[in-house]
Amino acid sequence: MRVISGIYKRRRFDVPRTFKARPTTDFAKENLFNVLNNYIDFEEGVSALDLFAGTGSISIELVSRGCDRVISIEKEPAHHAFISKIMKEVKTDKCLPIRGDVFKFIKGSREQFDFIFADPPYALKELETIPELIFQNNLLKEGGLLVLEHGKDNNFEENPYFVERRVYGSVNFSIFRFTAMEPTNGQ
Repeated sequence: MRVISGIYKRRRFDVPRTFKARPTTDFAKENLFNVLNNYIDFEEGVSALDLFAGTGSISIELVSRGCDRVISIEKEPAHHAFISKIMKEVKTDKCLPIRGDVFKFIKGSREQFDFIFADPPYALKELETIPELIFQNNLLKEGGLLVLEHGKDNNFEENPYFVERRVYGSVNFSIFRFTAMEPTNGQ
């Protein structure tokens, strides 16, 4: 697992082979962040939430790029421990790894974020409900972005906050922007 940009650029972390989580590929991650740079300046006091954090690849990338605060939610104990370990290795206190259920966190959190990344297992039956749960529970600040990684068979274009879909090989990202105004697809 490699950090693409920022203060930890080119830093590598060896993910144990026994992990079930599949980290977002470097190719997909680099291209996604190239797109996101048009939407958000990660060095401007950004708070971020990484749901289904897995290996912590996105969390460490967000910290490296300058996010002020990142919360990583991961249910698997070994994955949570790995995320905690890499954050200690880079000596940062900007990431708070939480071991827990994503859906319980979404429903119980009162904090709002500038950026949310969700990378659930593609076969997760509740995958289609994630954007709506995030919007219903007010987890995004005005103008905040949600990126959902998913398989090719998921389509979120009917969601009023949907902005665009990006495809990098077998990796699909749907991007949403929250606005309290009347949402219109593609804005």
